[in-house]
Amino acid sequence: MTSSLVPSTPAVDAHADRVAEVARNTAETRIKVRVNLDGSGASRIATGIGFFDHMLEQIARHGLIDLQIDCDGDLHIDGHHTVEDVGITLGQAFARAVGDKKGIRRYGHAYVPLDEALSRVVVDFSGRPGLHLHIPFTAGSIGGFDTQLTYEFFQGFVNHAGVTLHIDNIKGINAHHQCETVFKAFARALRDALERDPRSAGMIPSTKGSL
Repeated sequence: MTSSLVPSTPAVDAHADRVAEVARNTAETRIKVRVNLDGSGASRIATGIGFFDHMLEQIARHGLIDLQIDCDGDLHIDGHHTVEDVGITLGQAFARAVGDKKGIRRYGHAYVPLDEALSRVVVDFSGRPGLHLHIPFTAGSIGGFDTQLTYEFFQGFVNHAGVTLHIDNIKGINAHHQCETVFKAFARALRDALERDPRSAGMIPSTKGSL
């Protein structure tokens, strides 16, 4: 009696870190991003815009995401291309790192205060890009950061991460505080949505069976 052996498929480690690296080079920006969604909050950020670096560090620290971003952009024009393209590249890295989304909680939300400011962020890793943002900034710039570019960053992110994102600054007088509460709440919402749920290990969090 003879038998044949069928090669087995290697098991996927459900506890392996979700890591991705993306490089994006255009005539306007040259960007490298590395994310570890299961990190400790370590970051190394260099975009050439100090306040923007500070906001990206909030994503890492409060989302417990290891984040490396290097961007060489055309800042002699303004910060638009740098901020938007970082959002695009970061979204691509998130989409690659999260994979098929099996076992994640999918939804996340957070309220974050900072002194007089309060913001709420809700995220859904739905596969459907959508941004709904309301931040009545009290100033047009924070350091060298144009507050209008907050929208461009998040629009770039949602389009390429494939998420639905609702952002509301509920109150605030100081523009720095307004922006920081938004980014911190975004980080905490990401942390909740990306957390592995032991009760749904290996399951796609959708009745459709795919996201």
